Amino acid sequence: MEKKRNVWILSILSIIMLVLGACGQEKSSTKSADAKESDKTIRIGYQKFGTLNILKSKGELETRLKEVGYTVKWTEFPAGPQLLEALNVGSLDFGHTGEAPPIFAQAAKAPLVYVANQPANPSGEAIVVQKDSPIKRVEDLKGKKVGLNKGSNVHYLLVKALEKADLTLDDIQPVYLPPADARAAFEGNQIDAWVIWDPFLSAAELELETKTIQDGEGLVANREFFLATDTFAENKEVLKIIKEELKKVDKWIEENPKDVAEFLAPEIGMSVEALDKTLKRKEYGLEEISKTALNDQQKIADTFYNLKLIPTEVNVFDASIDVKKN
Repeated sequence: MEKKRNVWILSILSIIMLVLGACGQEKSSTKSADAKESDKTIRIGYQKFGTLNILKSKGELETRLKEVGYTVKWTEFPAGPQLLEALNVGSLDFGHTGEAPPIFAQAAKAPLVYVANQPANPSGEAIVVQKDSPIKRVEDLKGKKVGLNKGSNVHYLLVKALEKADLTLDDIQPVYLPPADARAAFEGNQIDAWVIWDPFLSAAELELETKTIQDGEGLVANREFFLATDTFAENKEVLKIIKEELKKVDKWIEENPKDVAEFLAPEIGMSVEALDKTLKRKEYGLEEISKTALNDQQKIADTFYNLKLIPTEVNVFDASIDVKKN
């Protein structure tokens, strides 16, 4: 009797083990399938204003990538720093920002790689004052309140403009505000000058009748960069397709600025006129990362380190897979 009971227990245990083994195998297969699916999804981050937003709306990148077995997941970000933070933690493969955010991201050890950039656009950012302000030139900013977004491209513009005027940040009163708050402070005469970039610059010029005392010409480059994780950058086939489609849409934007402005206006909450002015002022033609572009980035990195805006020195060439410093 005892023997029969033991045989019965062993039989039940065998069945349980088989079921558990099958479940484990099924779960493992599901995980493998999920991983495989994830490997075939390209996660792209974009901002409301920029080439990638238009690329997303046209849908042609998805068609190209589908031909080689990939899908695309798009995620919108309010600004470059947040986008690069997502890239840093591994939830993004590709995205775009201005010049400054990659410097901060690299200082934070983000695994980013410079992939391509738009041409320099120095007239796309400026220091502006009220149209009836007694401030006529940068030298007149001494002791004045100047609004700007801390650590952004315009922070570098302000530093270079002050340097040219034999001044430093210690000679003015910097007021660090994001664009919307800075505009409100500017309109309310709570700051004497505002350092800002397009399309906010164009909107201010048209709606507030500002006076420009210095733009980026002769001082800064003001480029838009396209970046990827170092792992994703190894996929040359996919990067080639993305860059080809970026070039196409860049050309289309150049030839149809009014159409693009009308598309973006309700999304961004800006007038068609301001966006049209921004797009017509912008330079076009996607460029491969060059030593010139990275040297300009290195100047920004060195400046920000000297200003103690980043905690460690950065060699931007470490974030390039194709361009060497020497």
